[in-house]
Amino acid sequence: MRRLIVSADDFGLSEEVNEAIEIAHRDGLLSTASLMVAGPASMDAVRRARRMPNLRVGLHLVVIEGDTALPGASIGAIATPDDQFGTSQLGLGVSYFFRPAARRALSREIEAQFRAFMASGLRLDHANAHKHMHLHPTIGRMMIETGQHYGLRHVRTPCEPPEPLAAAETHFDSLGAAALRRWCGVLRHQISRAGMTTNDHCFGLAWSGQMRPGRVAGLIPHLPEGLSELYFHPALEQSALLQRLMPDYDQRGEFDALISPELRQAVRSAKITLSDWAGNTLPRA
Repeated sequence: MRRLIVSADDFGLSEEVNEAIEIAHRDGLLSTASLMVAGPASMDAVRRARRMPNLRVGLHLVVIEGDTALPGASIGAIATPDDQFGTSQLGLGVSYFFRPAARRALSREIEAQFRAFMASGLRLDHANAHKHMHLHPTIGRMMIETGQHYGLRHVRTPCEPPEPLAAAETHFDSLGAAALRRWCGVLRHQISRAGMTTNDHCFGLAWSGQMRPGRVAGLIPHLPEGLSELYFHPALEQSALLQRLMPDYDQRGEFDALISPELRQAVRSAKITLSDWAGNTLPRA
């Protein structure tokens, strides 16, 4: 059986993102969102989520390029005094792996983000990390171990097979994408060892920020067997913050894809079963 989770990241980053997620859940196929608990619009996101009882909300762990849940001065080994993480994946990755002070600060920050999620009153549906930083073995391990204490049961594995992309349109696999898939094996082992579940496939990496209606609808018939996650970065418009963080992203186009009749028809025609992380079947498209 081909099962599909339709999700959105960056819930809480901005009100433009939050509103797009609310509309896409109400009028489109979006069933799942991942919350930045310390994002600039996190309180607005929580208010919206409370009036959408069928929206599955999980933690979008931020340990790079974003706001910290703890005061930056208290976790200075990994953040600036103005409560921000750095933007270098390589630099932070090396620090998280080799520096004991950075690992201690990282552990405190991850704990704080799970606590903040639970304080929202929302049910923890799943977890993943901003820019897939949980592929880093230290971050993945800490996120899973900490999450166990808060009832975490489902974790995203961002493993994107190239064959469906190539079948949908011309696509050339890259060495970087192949390397990411190898790291996914480490993450899957961590998830399995903790007794948690994960997806078989994930789509939205190669086309990140460019998941437009026709392109996504064209991918649907080629989804492989098993549980796939199709994730988006929607927004109604690109605010100054979104322009600074993701200047090349077409967030409006991704929102349009989520509510497009074309996507709904593609899911229906391909007989794809809409699902949540727990394996529950959702209403058909």
